[in-house]
Amino acid sequence: MLPASGLRAGMAVRVEGVLYKLIGAEYHGGGGKMGGVTHAKLRNLETGTLREWRFRGDQVVQEVLPERQVMQYLYGDGDTSYFMHVETFEQIGIHNRRIGRAVPFLKEDMTLSVEFFDGQPMSIVFPDIVEVRVAETAPPVHTQGNDNVWKEARLENGVGVMVPPFIAPGETIRVEIETGKYVERAKTDRRK
Repeated sequence: MLPASGLRAGMAVRVEGVLYKLIGAEYHGGGGKMGGVTHAKLRNLETGTLREWRFRGDQVVQEVLPERQVMQYLYGDGDTSYFMHVETFEQIGIHNRRIGRAVPFLKEDMTLSVEFFDGQPMSIVFPDIVEVRVAETAPPVHTQGNDNVWKEARLENGVGVMVPPFIAPGETIRVEIETGKYVERAKTDRRK
């Protein structure tokens, strides 16, 4: 058990009997007679749905420690992604709704940790930011009253993101997985 004020992104918790993975958690200290509150964004590990929850700062939450195994991504088949244990060669499938927004960013032979809860594979540990190559871009779009100019880009994995006008096809950019937003141009592509 852990106080709600100690919740951090990436943790797994059981709330009302359901397993959740914390996407984000912010603690807001209270003043006077008002106690602190933790605002948490949770992903249901069974259904993949997102839920926002508010915990009192002194409320206790059951933390669940997953068993992690290093596995290699093999392929995706419809709504399931398949992984192989690197030592035993045992293969498992995880439904894509449990993996979430990271599914399009999986690449064959990628090695990452798979989290098991109660002996069942439930999620993967994926980097927050990944580098992806831009396949094509559209002309810049300027909206009324906004000084920022952005254009749509299609990445090599088919995902669409908004990028600054200086990004060209063939460049590698960094993208935040959870929000799908452009972060910066990858350092390997920066001109000296």
